[in-house]
Amino acid sequence: MFFPASQPRRRLALQRMAWLCAALVLVIASLSAFIRLSRAGQGCEPWPQCQGIAAAEAAQPGLGDSVAMARVGHRVVASTTLLLVLAMAGLALASGAVLRTEARLALVLLGLALFLAVLGRWSGQSRLPAVTLGNLLGGFAMFAVSVRLALVAGRTGAAGWRPVPAPWLGVATVLAWVQVALGGLVSAGQAGLSCPALGACDWRAGSWQALDPWVMPAIDVLPTHSEGALVHMLHRWSGMALTLVLLVLAWQAWRLGRRAVAAWLVVLPVLLVALGLVQVWLRLPLPLVLAHNAAAALLLAVLMGLRRPRHAAPW
Repeated sequence: MFFPASQPRRRLALQRMAWLCAALVLVIASLSAFIRLSRAGQGCEPWPQCQGIAAAEAAQPGLGDSVAMARVGHRVVASTTLLLVLAMAGLALASGAVLRTEARLALVLLGLALFLAVLGRWSGQSRLPAVTLGNLLGGFAMFAVSVRLALVAGRTGAAGWRPVPAPWLGVATVLAWVQVALGGLVSAGQAGLSCPALGACDWRAGSWQALDPWVMPAIDVLPTHSEGALVHMLHRWSGMALTLVLLVLAWQAWRLGRRAVAAWLVVLPVLLVALGLVQVWLRLPLPLVLAHNAAAALLLAVLMGLRRPRHAAPW
């Protein structure tokens, strides 16, 4: 395999490949969500009575063709991404100790890609929340690591760079992953409309079983079912906690002179909250649900990029 000879060119090539990988992973995640949600009846008419695989396909005659095309696109993009990850790993490993950090990140990407490829064997027909969570968390992790690799490969000297406080960044990162996992459980458990309004939700009517990813939801359950109220409200509460932590982190980043970081840490949580409220108000339109997923992936990538590197600053 041909690799650029000089180290600067290798870094530049690796950086560009990592950005391309991040874009491809975001496409894969969006196609995967579209396939799963469309087959479950998201956006069918009359909503939400048409919820459920059989009812959704009957209510949408063209659904099968759309999903089939999305599946073909998903496979093509996923195969391309795997080849790209292999190339990045080879490029980083061929550079020896110079790109040691980049090589580790590329190998993490390869492990995630292989995990998702194996999980894909069950993703097509399985409605088990654990499979949905595996795809969601694995895809988001792959996107975040790709962005991290691109930032590290394009890093400059660390002179003048001041890191954000690690404890706050750690809390924000943990809350962000918890928020993503709870959102996945809301979606997999068909609980998107279990709490239709902020002040009109009896979370005590919910079931703790909704938090068990190994419990299969009933095939004819509607998104308004009260059993999903608890996991839905946990998703909201964790979102509010995450927003407060991110605003504190943004304020600290602003004080350190990292204005771009502060802007991302304000805009993304506000956008996520707005999309979450609007999509419930509009009864879960598919484009808004996909936009909500993409914004969550971007937030995780931002937090991943803020981790302090050993030798230089990616931001």
